[in-house]
Amino acid sequence: MRPVYMIAGGITKFAKAHADKDFRLMVKEAFDYALADLGGKLTTNDVDGSVISYFSDHFTYQLKAGAMVQDYVGLCPKPHVRIEGGGATGGLCFQQAWESVASGRFEVAAAMGFETMSHVETAKGNEFIALASDTNFDFPVGGYYNGYYAMMVVRHMHEFGTTEEQLARIAVKNHNNACHNPYAQEHLALKIEDVMHSEYIAWPLKRHDICVMSDGAAACVLASEKAAEKFCSNPIRIKGIGAGSDCMRFADRPHGKVPLLPHEKESDYSRLHYPGVHSFRAGRTAAINAYRMAGISNPVEDLDVVELHDAYTSSELQSYEDLGLCKYGEGGRFIDEGHSGLKGKVPVNPSGGLLACGHPVGATGLMQAVTLFWQLQGSIGKHFGNDKLQIKDARRGLIHSHAGTGTYVTVSILEKP
Repeated sequence: MRPVYMIAGGITKFAKAHADKDFRLMVKEAFDYALADLGGKLTTNDVDGSVISYFSDHFTYQLKAGAMVQDYVGLCPKPHVRIEGGGATGGLCFQQAWESVASGRFEVAAAMGFETMSHVETAKGNEFIALASDTNFDFPVGGYYNGYYAMMVVRHMHEFGTTEEQLARIAVKNHNNACHNPYAQEHLALKIEDVMHSEYIAWPLKRHDICVMSDGAAACVLASEKAAEKFCSNPIRIKGIGAGSDCMRFADRPHGKVPLLPHEKESDYSRLHYPGVHSFRAGRTAAINAYRMAGISNPVEDLDVVELHDAYTSSELQSYEDLGLCKYGEGGRFIDEGHSGLKGKVPVNPSGGLLACGHPVGATGLMQAVTLFWQLQGSIGKHFGNDKLQIKDARRGLIHSHAGTGTYVTVSILEKP
């Protein structure tokens, strides 16, 4: 596999609804922004093909929407493929585009994703999302994702002493970050008490512990080294990718030993029943694979910024542990000590994450890639209109997409050359 670089990206504003734009127009807006950022050096004639991601035909109410996107952005008759992987759809799209360039099939590939979730009422949207569980077992007995994640964090609280206040700190961090991100859906300057006093949705998860459904799109342009040198003055290399999977029903997941990262030892987890329902084995597997490829031995020391999948405050905390930012069981202390804040050891979700930006599923992982790309370029100020979220001297970062209850997870490492 040859080196692959990200050379451009674009995002639409994520919103509760874009009544004036259908999915094609949103994707074109994001894609055109990416092309314009290259100053006209790259045109659709230079793009060899695309990967298009959206989670649900139900939301779009349109089959073969990917073909319509391909046509609308001006890439016909070139090849494209539609990718779907639950909540990890955008991250999977990014990695599939990477593979198309790394393999030598394409010199330049577009990764474009969207979701239009405003076409249905919230209750119906939650029903559609619940179809991404086992419809023969979980869904018929009332299985919904808010309930699944509530149950998992209750187990985390039982095993490790995690508190509702620690979850609230994550909501405050991400929402306050998003106040400086013009692309974010919600701009709420929250305090701990605001989160703690918000209504329960599924105990212990409250209104501000859960992301919102969104309309939005994002696009990334990936290129070979030769093409990157031709079209971009400051490309960012995709240094490593990893993915992991697990049983759809988390009750089916077998217990075993914790797969260790290079900086961990077996004695750290001698009494831990793993993964239980408190941890995501797919996330740990994806991290191991990506770190090995990128040459990362200690993520806390080797990563400057992380954009991870925080559909729930609890899943952000759990993912700290899966990614090795702290040991299993220490996620609560990690947030208490401020290590994931803008000035912490490893800033996590400076964009505001899914909690505040919103979660238009097919676009989410690509939005993470674009914001990390801008972080590593040092161009947050240019694209956001302010530099309050720019992580100083950031050279290497991670993006993390997560599907189901940890059924499929992708991790990608980007690095400034």
